[in-house]
Amino acid sequence: MSTAALPIPVDVPSGLVEAVRSFPSEKIVAHCGKRWSVSPFDVYSDCPQCGARVKLRSFTGGAEIEDVFDALFEWMNQPGVDELVRQRREAIAKDAD
Repeated sequence: MSTAALPIPVDVPSGLVEAVRSFPSEKIVAHCGKRWSVSPFDVYSDCPQCGARVKLRSFTGGAEIEDVFDALFEWMNQPGVDELVRQRREAIAKDAD
């Protein structure tokens, strides 16, 4: 876990917070007249009909909501962060009760 100084405060748009809260837990993909669900974080999926590899994310140079999740996942990969995440998830679950 990084012990560097906290980053400079950033104004986070409320729309971003709501987009994260309402982010779907699956993505529906359509190809060859077939539809199937995948993780919303998948970059590619193979069509079950023809086997073609379908690109699911654009990577156009502009940031997408998935990029925010990727940054969070990268942060969560730091050593020692698992416990912090577990504690916060428990606190959120308790507050929801």
